[in-house]
Order: sequence, then C-alpha cells, then structure tokens
Amino acid sequence: MTITRSPDMPAFGLYGLPPADLAEIPAGALQFSPLMPGSLTLEAQAEGSLAGMAVLAPPGTLERRYVLALALKALKPEAALVALAPKDKGGSRLRRELEDLGCAVGETARRHHRICEVARPANLDGLATALAEGAPRLLPEIGLQSQPGVFSWDRIDPGSALLVAHLPNLAGRGADLGCGIGFLSRAILASPAVQSLALVDIDRRALDATRQNVADARVTRIWADLRQPPGDLKALDFVVMNPPFHDGGTEDKALGQAFVRRAADLLKPRGTCWLVANRHLPYEAVLAPLFKTVTMRVETGAYKVYEAQK
Repeated sequence: MTITRSPDMPAFGLYGLPPADLAEIPAGALQFSPLMPGSLTLEAQAEGSLAGMAVLAPPGTLERRYVLALALKALKPEAALVALAPKDKGGSRLRRELEDLGCAVGETARRHHRICEVARPANLDGLATALAEGAPRLLPEIGLQSQPGVFSWDRIDPGSALLVAHLPNLAGRGADLGCGIGFLSRAILASPAVQSLALVDIDRRALDATRQNVADARVTRIWADLRQPPGDLKALDFVVMNPPFHDGGTEDKALGQAFVRRAADLLKPRGTCWLVANRHLPYEAVLAPLFKTVTMRVETGAYKVYEAQK
C-alpha cells in the first residue's frame, strides 16, 4: 500500500530504498540517501520539519546511528520513524540503538529484516553522541577529511596505495572514477601536466570530503552513478580508478566491470586507463576487447595494477 500525500501535507522523508512490502512510503517522499545522486541532504533538513520518515538503515554502526539520530532530529514532535535493516546487516541491533537514542521501540520481523517503529522522543539530548561519532572529521593519522560510511573511511585502501606507488606522471584531461575522499586524485594532481581532473563518485559525502582534501583549481566534481553516463564528460586523456566490487555490502563483480566499460567510453583514442583490482576479480576479459593494449604493471598476492590503452 502507498500513502498519497497531498501538496499541503508536511513532507515525508525517505533514506534509501526499503523493500516496498516492508514500509509504507507516501507518494512524493523526499529522498535523503547520499548514495542516490540528486537526493537532498539530511544534515541540512530543518529540525522538526518532517511528518514522518522511513530509513533503510546502513550496515555500519557509526553510520547507522548517525542516520537514525539525524532522522529523529528532522521529525516533528511525536512523528513516526520506521527504521529497518536485514538482520545480518545491523537489523539485530536496531532496537537497542534506537532505545539508546531515547526511543520507545515497537519491533517486528519479516523477510529476514527487523522493522522498528518509534515516535520522535521529546528530549533530543540522547542524540548528541551519535551525531558527533558519525559526523565528518579530519583524520590526523592519514591527513584527510572523511566520514563513517564512506569507502575505506578511516584508512588508506591498500589497493589505492599500491596504484599510487606505480602511477606515472599523467598529462592532459582526466578523471578519477569512484574517487572516494580523494587519495588518488591528490597523487594525480601532483603532475603539473594534468590540465583538469573530474572527481566522480556515487557518494555525496565522499565528494564533500574532497573539497578539503583536493583543493585544486583544476578539479571538477560529479555526483553520479557510473553505471550511467556522467554528464558530458568525454574524450579524456586518462582515467584512474580503484573500482568498487560491492553494492550494498554484497559482492557484485558486474559493478567493477561497468566501471571498466565506462572508462573505455570516456577515453579518447590512445587514452590510457590505470586500474587497480583485487587479484581474484576477472577484469582481463572485460579490458581486452575494449582496449588495444592491456599490460599488467604490478601483481602482488592481493592486487593487480593494469595499464590499458584505448
């Protein structure tokens, strides 16, 4: 069943895409997921402004508690929040976490999900710790701005570090596909011959972090799902990437393969793609028909680095 919201009703919020049979979503609900390009920003939503909200809770503990606290803060007094998650991806902890945030919780279970319904508590003081622990912050140990929930949020990914160690000085117009918080981009921009660099990512929070981590006039930022064409980006001299192979916490080899195809689409003839991948992922078969030459530059027990020329 879908609840229809009339134009004069207060807005209803939505975070992610809960299974349709597990949560009732009014038509016209406002989407706040940072992983859905074009969505609104939950942090910017006025306190006490939403008539209700449904949240498909993220799997990471700090991220999940942060999203739940933001959602409660955005609700009108006594408005309802429905939060759900698969039992093995945070659902089994939802009730306790909502109780810790000051809520009285009604809980049900369906289709391997835990579904919790609460009213916004009168006292929001219990949200402070969750909001602080999930907020963006500078990580002195890596010298970068980051946030829980972003890929490799509190450490340098070893694959990216390997790629940086073997990346040549690049030149011309390029893109960092799946840029994350900008670790690869910083290395690319160390070359003065780079004229421009597009930072492309599906995660708005990661792109926000790059505004501090990659403060360079040659940079543009594109919030996009690379399974679709990213605007008018084309005819690039180079592409650099550490493609993802998980979608919603589940391994998805097709996702990384889609990145390879997108790289080939974006490059001009004789353009170059530099790619690092986990050793077990079968990218060779995808690279071979799309590029004139494919050279494995480095192989370790865990990773492979390729240079592919279109």
